[in-house]
Amino acid sequence: MQITIQLHAVLRERAGAEHLTLDGVPDDLTVAGAKRLVAERWPELGNLDHVRGVLGTRYVPDGQAVDGSEVLHLLPPVSGGEPGEDELLERGLFELSSEPLDPGACLARVTHESCGASVVFTGTTRNRNRGQDVDRLEYEAFAAMAGPEMERVFEDCRALFGEGGSEEPAYDSPEGRSLRMLCVHRTGAVGLGEPSVVVAVASPHRDAAFRACRFLIDELKARLPVWKKEHYGDGHHWIGDRS
Repeated sequence: MQITIQLHAVLRERAGAEHLTLDGVPDDLTVAGAKRLVAERWPELGNLDHVRGVLGTRYVPDGQAVDGSEVLHLLPPVSGGEPGEDELLERGLFELSSEPLDPGACLARVTHESCGASVVFTGTTRNRNRGQDVDRLEYEAFAAMAGPEMERVFEDCRALFGEGGSEEPAYDSPEGRSLRMLCVHRTGAVGLGEPSVVVAVASPHRDAAFRACRFLIDELKARLPVWKKEHYGDGHHWIGDRS
C-alpha cells in the first residue's frame, strides 16, 4: 500500500518538501505506525510523538487506521497551545500498540510530584482458559471508535473520582482529586505471559487512584470495540462469541 503524507509549518521546512510518500506499507498501518516510518526515513523531522494526525479535516487518534484513500496530514503543535502529555494525561490518554507493552514505562508516565499514589494494572496472557491450553492471544480493534469511546470512559472516570467528582472520598484534602490516567492496549498477536493491556493512574491519594484504575479497566473491557481471539493447539475461539 502507498500513502501520501502532507507536512505543515516547521515539519515542511525541515523536510524541504510539502508531501512525502510511503511505499510498501502494511494494509493495517495506523497513524502511529505512519509517524514511526516517517521518523525513520526522514530523521531530520525529529521526534514526532506530539505531532497530530489529520484525515480530511478531523484530528484522529494515533490508533486510527490509514487506508491510503486520503492524505494523512501531520500537524506540529499549534501556536494556540497544543496540549502536552501532562495535559493529555490529566484528561486521560489512550493508545493502541502493535509493539510489546512496558508497564513500568506506563507507570513512569503518569507519576508526578503532585501525586502521592500511583497504581498500575497489567493484564497478561494466561496459558489456560475454557478448559484448554492457550498458545497465544490475538487482538483486533476498531481503532476509529476505540479512541473516542475511551475518551468518554475517561470523562466518566473524572466525573466520579476526579476533582469535584460525585464519589465521596475517604479523605478531606485541599489538593483535590486530580487524576493522571493512561491506558495502553495491544493489537495483533500477544504471547503467553506478555501484557495485553496496561492501565496506570496517579492521584494525590491512594483511594482515588485504586478506584479509578479499577473503573477504567472494567469499563474498557465492557465498552471498547476490541476483540480477543484465543489460539489453541487445535483451533481458536473469539472470546464473547455466542454463535
